[in-house]
Amino acid sequence: MNPKSSPPQPEPCRLFLDHLEGVKRASPHTLRAYRREVLRWIAFLEERGVTALEATSADLRAFLATLHRGGLERSSIRRSLSALRAFHRFLLERGHRDTDPAAPLRGPRGGRRLPFVLTEGEVERLLSLEFPDDFQGTRDRALIETLYSTGCRISELCGLTMRDLDLSGGRLLLHGKGGKERLGMLGGPARRALSLHLPRRRERMRLKRKRSDRLFLGRNVTPLTPRRVRQILGDLARRAGLARIPSPHVLRHSFATHMLDHGADLRTVQEMLGHARLVTTQIYTHLSLERLRKVYEAAHPLARRGKKQRPGGADR
Repeated sequence: MNPKSSPPQPEPCRLFLDHLEGVKRASPHTLRAYRREVLRWIAFLEERGVTALEATSADLRAFLATLHRGGLERSSIRRSLSALRAFHRFLLERGHRDTDPAAPLRGPRGGRRLPFVLTEGEVERLLSLEFPDDFQGTRDRALIETLYSTGCRISELCGLTMRDLDLSGGRLLLHGKGGKERLGMLGGPARRALSLHLPRRRERMRLKRKRSDRLFLGRNVTPLTPRRVRQILGDLARRAGLARIPSPHVLRHSFATHMLDHGADLRTVQEMLGHARLVTTQIYTHLSLERLRKVYEAAHPLARRGKKQRPGGADR
């Protein structure tokens, strides 16, 4: 089942990936993930003497069973099946097949794991750090303020240009998945942080005799990478003494959860996050309810009574 035993990119796979990239405008991450799953599927079929154009639902069930026996988590098996659903739906729509072997199949069920979020107090500790009044210090403050203010993805943050920034209007034009654009709102702290950083940014470009249209730059006036942003956030989290080191995506989770906690409606949060489907945003509703339940169980006397027995071993 090793994809390396297959040709680098069989024809059905190549056509499918070209469609994802050229028509669906999928991200490089999505393309890599789908290519990996499709090649793994094709390699499995080759061992059974079958092609992707001949595979049946029984073949696909056997493939998923093999993944399960190999110790793959349910979430990973669901992602694999999702990629293969898209692959075979493409083959069906393009007339390469008459049937879709993935249509009758359902992925393995599993409990939805709630995302890790920072409390509002932890975010406040992070944003209340002292930052040097230089290029790097003002950039790092502007960076984390922007992440939390807009709830943007790390790829969207790193792709921002000066043309995307409307500082006076308190807005950012975010370029999301599939080439979709949306507006990100900049609160007062984020606007102030950016206004302090922009002069330092200009000074840095003059010093290095380089120019770049990217909003967030490294010391050598090269665009910040997602890896570098993660390092910056990790360093700041350690300085703030946070118990867990958050990723940039944790700030996105925290943004959505805190918005809902303070009364934002689900549709508004969906639009701010750039989710195509409301069901994707609904996980934050579950997260808010889970937090409410924990507060309730910790504070309400009736909730506590069931957990602590009175002397003598019996509850009243």
